[in-house]
Amino acid sequence: MLQAYFPVFLLLLFGVGFAVFTMLLSHFIGKKKPTPVKLSPYECGIKPIGTARIQFFVKFYLIALLFLLFDMETIFILIWAVAFHDKSIQVFALIEMVVFITILLVGYAYVWRKGALKWR
Repeated sequence: MLQAYFPVFLLLLFGVGFAVFTMLLSHFIGKKKPTPVKLSPYECGIKPIGTARIQFFVKFYLIALLFLLFDMETIFILIWAVAFHDKSIQVFALIEMVVFITILLVGYAYVWRKGALKWR
């Protein structure tokens, strides 16, 4: 049974080996002349002003995480819709989706009630 995975393992080994080989080759062959221009942060061709460390509001991260959460749930619903055509699991799949949507709505109501979706 493990013989069937040998080509996959060989391809993975080749890919990792090639990546390591090219990084080591560029490290040993490449020229290293650090200058102030090369060491400065790049900001779309504009000279950087001030420090690179900026404080962001936690609200940005919270909104991004909520977006990812609801986006992943949408993907799950689309996959479920494709698999729903199978006659042998339709009742179980329907019950499963009702439970999933209920949990999703409870989470959405919790987030809304806590005020995480309000942009102040």
